[in-house]
Amino acid sequence: MTAYLLRRLLQGIAIAFVVVTFTFLLIHAAPGEPFGRLLDDPRMTPDLQAALRARYGLDRPLAVQYLRFLANLVRGDLGTSLAFQRPVSQLLATAVPNTLLLMTTALVLSFAGGIALGAAQGAKAGSWFDRLTGGVTVVISAIPDFWLALGAVLIFALRLHVLPSSGMRDIMHESFSTVEKALDLLKHLVLPAGTLALVVGAAVARYQRAALIDALPGDFVRTARAKGVPRRAVLYRHALRNALLPTITLFGLAFPALLGGAVFVENIFGWPGMGGLAVNAIFEHDYPIILAVALAVSAMVVLGGLLADLLYAAVDPRLRRA
Repeated sequence: MTAYLLRRLLQGIAIAFVVVTFTFLLIHAAPGEPFGRLLDDPRMTPDLQAALRARYGLDRPLAVQYLRFLANLVRGDLGTSLAFQRPVSQLLATAVPNTLLLMTTALVLSFAGGIALGAAQGAKAGSWFDRLTGGVTVVISAIPDFWLALGAVLIFALRLHVLPSSGMRDIMHESFSTVEKALDLLKHLVLPAGTLALVVGAAVARYQRAALIDALPGDFVRTARAKGVPRRAVLYRHALRNALLPTITLFGLAFPALLGGAVFVENIFGWPGMGGLAVNAIFEHDYPIILAVALAVSAMVVLGGLLADLLYAAVDPRLRRA
């Protein structure tokens, strides 16, 4: 297992290196440059423009900038944000935990709810419950996540006034007690996490339903029934456990899906995470932040795939023996 984890870690480093390299080339090939609005100011003389570019090394050849970026990255230096004039590591230290909180909540809710719903659908395949819930999951899967987010804001925040429409904390959050702070954070988390959980959970439910239906005709299920094992035990202890194996594969794929959805959801709900930071950096051509976000996202995706493999081995004893 140690050799396997080491091998996957080296693969993850290689993937992150490739992602960051392509991102570096793409952002420099895109039209525009940092300080675009400042450089377009007629009061900025050519000498001032050249001095500004030289201050941040933007006047050097692309290869030199790339090697300088790699050298700083090896030392753990992510650079300084061109727009905020703050170390990128400080900005990520604030944004990444918020995004991880949002993604982890959505991931737990989507897989717990999706597996439970898919198992219930598979156990009652062809019933009115299966047809009704199956139609609902298809509709939810077809709706873009930002439309779901806007609909949630319209219904629960603007019409019913039961949940906040944006932000992560109330303006009076610091004056609350510990319990009140936790409830305030939970209240702000419901809509963004629920939107992401609905999108991913609908896909998980359909996948889990199909996997359970494929597992039910298996020989091990017929053997358990022939031994007189109760129907519920046959369904959940034997069939569902084997049907979980394909669904676990989705776990690693859910990370990129949630990260992509988080970009829209965080901006709609004003959630202070990596999504809003990345969008602002793209508009401002803030190269250090864009590269740091790409590095953090690739690391999360790699860790998600590794966690999916470990969960797969935990469920399937054959992989543990191998």
